[in-house]
Amino acid sequence: MIEQKSRPAAPDPVLRPVRGAARCAVAALALAGAVWVARAVWHIRLAAAGQPASGPSGQGDGVHRPLNTLEDSYHLVASVGSAVTAVCVIVFLLWLDRMRDNAKALSGTDPRYGYPWLWVGWVLPVVNLWIPRGIVADVHRSVFPERRLPAVVNWWWGLWLAGLAGGVGIIYSDDTDEVIARAYSGVLPLLAADLVIVAAAGAAALMVHTLTTAQQEHVAGRGY
Repeated sequence: MIEQKSRPAAPDPVLRPVRGAARCAVAALALAGAVWVARAVWHIRLAAAGQPASGPSGQGDGVHRPLNTLEDSYHLVASVGSAVTAVCVIVFLLWLDRMRDNAKALSGTDPRYGYPWLWVGWVLPVVNLWIPRGIVADVHRSVFPERRLPAVVNWWWGLWLAGLAGGVGIIYSDDTDEVIARAYSGVLPLLAADLVIVAAAGAAALMVHTLTTAQQEHVAGRGY
């Protein structure tokens, strides 16, 4: 009789731990949302106080008047907000990097977008309107091709784009003193942008939880 050799079982995929990264991302997003709430509060305070009789801080021709206490404190809030936002972006991308690696290991297919796009896709003009969402969507679809993309992904991306629109949200086109002047003259667009950014942070946190939970339940169901 001819002895038949059985094929060796395929090795289990090597998966990176992701729960801790997800918790850090959710915490960072919550902190970013809180900082933007604080920024909105300062916008309201500036609008309620009204512009000083001496005029805006930028007097023209390179001349600046000294900042008052409220304006000075807004500079501090804005600086803290920028720093927290930068940290939040890094923590979010580190989570997404782990999720991408796990999705590749589980599906056996390469991601739709190469590794450099994970970082530069957010900052390159025009392509940053769809590539970041595509990267996130690919993480889910590569593991669950039969499932619809969770709606929270589209909610997050729509709110993110709205926050970027017009240079009044996540990335201001004006410097801090110009934003203060805008708060004095017309605060409602600033408050609308603040609200959108806080909502985007909340949607992003929910998205992180939803995608991480789905991937981890899939891993547990496969017995890895």
